[in-house]
Amino acid sequence: MRDPRHDILFDPIRIGPVTAKNRFYQVPHCTGMGWRRPQMLAAMRGVKAEGGWGVVNTEFCSVHPTSDNEAFANATLWNDEDVRANRLMTDAVHEHGALAGVELWLGGGMVMNLATRLPSYGLRNRPQTDSGVYNPGQTRKIDKKDIRELRRWHRDAALRAVEAGFDIVYVYATHGYLLSEFLDASVNDRSDEYGGSLENRVRIVRELIEDTREAVGDRAAVATRFSVALDEPETYDAFGLLADLPDLWDLTVPDYSIEMGSSRFVKEGDFGDSIAHAKTLTDRPVVAVGRYTSPDTMAQALRTGQQDLIGAARPSIADPFLPRKIDEGRTGDIRECIGCNICYAHDSLGGPIRCTQNPTMGEEWRLGWHPERVPPAVAATVSSAGPTTGIDKAAGVGGVTDRGEPSRMLVVGAGPAGLEAARVLGERGHRVMLAEAERQLGGRVSRESRLPGLAEWARVRDWRIGQIDQLERVEVFPESRLTAADVVELAPSQVIIATGSVWAADTIGRHSGTGLETVSPGATIISVEAVLDQQPIEAGHLIVYDDDHYYMGSVLALSLRERGHAVTLVTPAGKPCEFGVFTGEVYQSNARLFGAGVEVVTNTMIVGAGPRSVTTECSLSGRRGEIACDGLMPVTRRLPRLDLYDELRALQQSGEVPDDLRSADAVRRIGDAEAPNTIAAAVYAGYRAGVELGQTVDLAERFGRRDIRIPA
Repeated sequence: MRDPRHDILFDPIRIGPVTAKNRFYQVPHCTGMGWRRPQMLAAMRGVKAEGGWGVVNTEFCSVHPTSDNEAFANATLWNDEDVRANRLMTDAVHEHGALAGVELWLGGGMVMNLATRLPSYGLRNRPQTDSGVYNPGQTRKIDKKDIRELRRWHRDAALRAVEAGFDIVYVYATHGYLLSEFLDASVNDRSDEYGGSLENRVRIVRELIEDTREAVGDRAAVATRFSVALDEPETYDAFGLLADLPDLWDLTVPDYSIEMGSSRFVKEGDFGDSIAHAKTLTDRPVVAVGRYTSPDTMAQALRTGQQDLIGAARPSIADPFLPRKIDEGRTGDIRECIGCNICYAHDSLGGPIRCTQNPTMGEEWRLGWHPERVPPAVAATVSSAGPTTGIDKAAGVGGVTDRGEPSRMLVVGAGPAGLEAARVLGERGHRVMLAEAERQLGGRVSRESRLPGLAEWARVRDWRIGQIDQLERVEVFPESRLTAADVVELAPSQVIIATGSVWAADTIGRHSGTGLETVSPGATIISVEAVLDQQPIEAGHLIVYDDDHYYMGSVLALSLRERGHAVTLVTPAGKPCEFGVFTGEVYQSNARLFGAGVEVVTNTMIVGAGPRSVTTECSLSGRRGEIACDGLMPVTRRLPRLDLYDELRALQQSGEVPDDLRSADAVRRIGDAEAPNTIAAAVYAGYRAGVELGQTVDLAERFGRRDIRIPA
């Protein structure tokens, strides 16, 4: 039963000529699917509508080939083929009573047009501005004829949007794209009616709103995405000039690292005050994000008049059924976003988005996975042709035949992979023994969540423990370090080894296949494990050698600084946390390092260790040098913990195991025990192991399922 305090979240709201059934609004967000994968996209958005979201939007949608975002897959509305492809999404969303929205997009100077090879349009002749790419091309400075063309392209796309079945059509005026360039006085140096005064700089936005309204009439609402910030007063002046023009305002802040901020630096509802001030300037409905995961916080934002709808991107990815769970009073079952931005990273890498909390994300169509349903342990045989409607198939996907019976399973290791495997197996109806060597469950998640800024990582552990606690067929045994003999004595039907990995105390990494050339007597080399285990470290000045390039090097350096150590971070990369370019956290991460007094040395490898210094080598020139220190902490590679797995394999080969464990598939390693990777990869491995048990899987057929464009 729904908590009455949350009733406000389910009030319908009028948006121009359409009505949203509730206040849950999935704002436009990138997917890495776009025009390349329309069926994958439709299934993913459809699952969100099934989960209760009142409005489900596309990612940014190009209106014309001059806004081509290749090598990234965004939506397009260039022609009739695009209309048919986008209708797949609108049909999937409408099936569950939700509204479908499309964010029309003019790229401007940030786009490269690698597919169309057309010049990108901008307000200046200047280099392409996406700092994560550094494309050598430049934009073409547009003239008034181009502006007339832009308006026509946008209007034509709006008409195609209505034909495709969209209920809300956006004018997209933020995030550094073309309309942002018009609004920005530091970029817009035009001397005509589109430059100079604020009234002139907002003119193009006004015209596009009016053009779009005229094009769609009463068939769709018109929304505008815009940025405001309390420390930038002109943003409110610009907003005020447009305040009553659209049917809906989708508001954010100018700093994308705040809007899309990692939970390391940005917490739930961090910029609500900026949105609240704008709300006082318009009588139109306002939606805004804030990585809202708490229904209490959501309801408070509506009650106080801060905004009218709860916008979400990442929380809708982590739990597509978040609204339904609130409606049903199951708030404890919400799979809360941890703000790791793995979703954003996968899109930034040109692939479909993935999620640490939700391993089914992006696999709704291809694999038939569903965030709330798993195939039962006993199921009918599934055709190898695959499901006709993957998200509704209860048992199996293409290339899979399920002939499973409820089994007595042993999962060894209760880190993210082991917890997820035990959860899924238990939900399928299997009897599961989950053994963990330590007292606390969670493995690397528990240890890493104690590091600076990573507290929300613990949600990965806590949600799965909460779900397992509800499963009578899953037994959990902490402080149970098993030997191969113990496993044989327990006589399970199958064993899943999820024993994780351990950080190596060497410098073998991305830039070195051999590690340290010299280690002098008296050299102090400290493993990352010492920090994770909260052990005392005697060395005063420590070098953190980061050849991992994600968050660990930076957070370990900060942790050591909090302990009072002097710290120098050395990395062969051009900047610390270089993978953070894709997660959007690199700048804040590095600012935090410098603010904490961590010395940073880039483009440098460590090739030797002595008692009071390390030997360095420039990764560009090969020039050698030394840095004084009291100890070296390599953050380079992790080694799978395979003692138990290897022992069981040896017993299998000698025939010293029960009959059920004689087959090679009866003992399986997953997650970091197979190949150390992200927490997201470990959770995925656990889910996959759980749903594949008892199935014959043809990987080529399963993963070779290709998305196709829709024929006329």
